[in-house]
Amino acid sequence: MCISGTRAFQLQDVFSLENEDSDDVETLIDKKDNVFVMSNKKSKYPVLQVDLRLISDLVVVIVTAAIGGIIFSCLGQPVIVGYLLAGSVIGPGGLKFISEMVQVETVAQFGVVFLLFALGLEFSLTKLKVVGPVAVLGGMLQIFIFMFLCGILAMLFGANLSEGVFVGAFLSMSSTAVVVKFLVERNSSNSLHGQVTIGTLIFQDCAVGLLFALLPVLGGNGGILQGMISMGKVLLVLSIYISAASVLSWSFVPRFLKLMMQLSSQTNELYQLAAVAFCLLSAWCSDKLGLSLELGSFVAGVMISTTDFAQHTLDQVEPIRNFFAALFLSSIGMLIHGHFLWNHVDILLASVILVIVVKTAVVAIVTKAFGYSIRTSFIVGVSLAQIGEFAFVLLSRASNLHLIEGKMYLLLLGTTALSLVTTPLLFKLIPAVINLGVLMHWFPSESSTPIEEKASIIDVHNRSL
Repeated sequence: MCISGTRAFQLQDVFSLENEDSDDVETLIDKKDNVFVMSNKKSKYPVLQVDLRLISDLVVVIVTAAIGGIIFSCLGQPVIVGYLLAGSVIGPGGLKFISEMVQVETVAQFGVVFLLFALGLEFSLTKLKVVGPVAVLGGMLQIFIFMFLCGILAMLFGANLSEGVFVGAFLSMSSTAVVVKFLVERNSSNSLHGQVTIGTLIFQDCAVGLLFALLPVLGGNGGILQGMISMGKVLLVLSIYISAASVLSWSFVPRFLKLMMQLSSQTNELYQLAAVAFCLLSAWCSDKLGLSLELGSFVAGVMISTTDFAQHTLDQVEPIRNFFAALFLSSIGMLIHGHFLWNHVDILLASVILVIVVKTAVVAIVTKAFGYSIRTSFIVGVSLAQIGEFAFVLLSRASNLHLIEGKMYLLLLGTTALSLVTTPLLFKLIPAVINLGVLMHWFPSESSTPIEEKASIIDVHNRSL
């Protein structure tokens, strides 16, 4: 029996900054209905103000993300999933350690910026040329096929066409980080299927920047004509922005980075700060032009990738990227409601199975259409059967534009997370499925691989050295 005037102890009270006897916590609500908790009132004296609520929330997020990442790494699973589940545990749909998420999500937005900046730094036309036709044309065809199929399904089931097109683009993305990791571990990165897979992944990563430019058009409330006009304006501004970036990439950027290297001869501190500032400035300019922060940060990375300082810049930015990426994925995880997913676990499992089967089939058919063997096409299809981590970035942006809401948002989050969890299992099953396919005469034996494909393997390997 509880004594009058007291309340039962709850675990989340440990992380609460409010006094138990005070219910009148001041909040600030902006014009977009974002609620900010005023945990430290402004003093009439010019003293440093500290948001204790934000500090407490960030400590909780970082610690739980680290624990989740460690656990899943020990289990041989992608740490990305550990970050997501850690966020779901502490968020409003879990133990409610964090209930006011707007401030944490604002800080976590830097994770998106640095993820795409690092992606731009790794951009390489040389890698794409090795398996150019199937990577570029095939990758583009895969995206259009998924957008077309999902758009048709959306219209048949009475949903918005724009929502269906987005889901198609969302599902077409695969995980570069997870797939490349497994290819390298199995010494398959220089095999023919490895090169086709990596080339397609690079193209998909590059396409992310263009998809960000498409999202505001899909999220518009006007008709088709208005959408075409908006898309035309976006393409015009984008072309001007890319042209300016191209000029800067050969005139200003190399000289600027060389100067930073000279000034940072003793320590890389100034170079690191300058690289981050360059990324944020490009992202800010892109956002002000009506494009997006994500596109601007990606272009900043591409600009540096054309210089001799790309790898050095990536080495300096990578720790910052990893930290903010973990923070971003944990904040995404906070939006996952475990209760909702548990109640719809049948739909979730069916969605994951459907995604894996459909993606494997589509990718394998497209790869086969470019003259590769059934065996190679199947392995590429299974390798790209999951939904990638950049899909979370697209989903977050689409949510901000109110393009995806409600149960569809939660279902896509759960499907993506579970598809990443199943990726290690799929890779382990590939040899068994190939052997079964040879026995059942679905696939040709390795000794009967066409001579021209064996030559392609040698050629790809030589050109990749």
